[in-house]
Amino acid sequence: MQRTLFSITAAAVAFAVTSGAAAQDDLSPEGEVIFAAEQFFAAIRNPDKTTLREMLLPEGMILIHNGMRPANPAIVAIPVADHLAAWESSTARYDERMTISSLNVDGNIAHVWGPYRFLTDGETTHCGFNSLSMVLTDNDGWKVANTSFSMIPPDECDAIGAPEVPQ
Repeated sequence: MQRTLFSITAAAVAFAVTSGAAAQDDLSPEGEVIFAAEQFFAAIRNPDKTTLREMLLPEGMILIHNGMRPANPAIVAIPVADHLAAWESSTARYDERMTISSLNVDGNIAHVWGPYRFLTDGETTHCGFNSLSMVLTDNDGWKVANTSFSMIPPDECDAIGAPEVPQ
């Protein structure tokens, strides 16, 4: 099997995002992964909480590197299925924006990395760095298989380059 590895930098990601193709079917492999990552964040913003389920593998894991209390950092592992149950019962409005700093694609696996900002009901609650492990499924396109992210207090968001959220 011939494999093609794609690895692109922030500048190339920015170009891919802003130059975009006319339709999802016209995208390069990197563009397909970026499109799927954008759909993941759109699902987080969607008031219909069930849409996030479409973007995640239910057997995946979420690893939170919680640095909100620097004197007492913690790593929390949550199965995606458990996270989705809690997510879908929440009434809060969420928004998460990420700047993709690097993207690696190797056949049917990909890695997306970069700083993010997370808002609950319009207020920044934390920020940090996202690491999205993505897989190309047979029937449903690219999905987030696992995600690992750091959480730091809002007053540190500018220092790490977390994106602003449009008003």
